Amino acid sequence: MTAEGSSMSRSRSRRIRPYTLTGGRTQAKHELLVEALVSVPRYDPGLSATLMPESRELYESARARVSIAELSVAVAAPLGVIRVLLSDLVAQGAVYVHPTAHTYHHDREMLGRILDGLERLSV
Repeated sequence: MTAEGSSMSRSRSRRIRPYTLTGGRTQAKHELLVEALVSVPRYDPGLSATLMPESRELYESARARVSIAELSVAVAAPLGVIRVLLSDLVAQGAVYVHPTAHTYHHDREMLGRILDGLERLSV
């Protein structure tokens, strides 16, 4: 993103209230951790053209795998707003949220496989 594009984003986000961008919603429909990586599986320029500016900026930025925290900085919008807008894009199938370690937190089989792999590395 260019410095000019970044400054345009910042000035636009300051003028528009966050609740306007999210339609008054404060909770994302999907669990989106700040460290989660997102990407665009199949880029669609037609879809991009129909999105509101902040969502379009998220969609375009996620063409390269990027964290939700980085997207919040790039769009210069509060993290809660980013989560709601990204959740909408996830629901449309426009972006993919990559699994995090938290995803496997309660999966004993996965934790066992990770432990086995770590033990093999130490031998």
